[in-house]
Amino acid sequence: MIIIRQARAGDEIGMQHCNLTNLPENYDMKYYLYHLASWPGLSFVAENEKGRLVGYVLAKLSEDEACDAPDGHITSLSVMRSYRRLGLAERLMSQAQRAMVEVYNSTCVSLHVRVSNQAAFSLYKHTLKFE
Repeated sequence: MIIIRQARAGDEIGMQHCNLTNLPENYDMKYYLYHLASWPGLSFVAENEKGRLVGYVLAKLSEDEACDAPDGHITSLSVMRSYRRLGLAERLMSQAQRAMVEVYNSTCVSLHVRVSNQAAFSLYKHTLKFE
């Protein structure tokens, strides 16, 4: 059984492991801590039955103060290969988006994705209906 829960201090090692294993963009440990401390409640992890992190979404608010409501931004999303195609990325994204609205009254969410990353592009465009 996989549970989705809010990320907390101590999860950054597992989050970084998912990132280093799956993604070309890699972050220092302090970057994860910065997100968790600056925007509490926006990042989530997927944890397997043994307590191992098998996915995460790292989220924040935009730093554009010209907006009336804060805009959310997905910094990073990663799911370990053996746990893909189980809907974890969609569940992680849904939790982060819900938190952006409920906690910070965010009205929109942005993210960046490589067009060559067909799996991610399909998830964002077709499943999650990003424009």
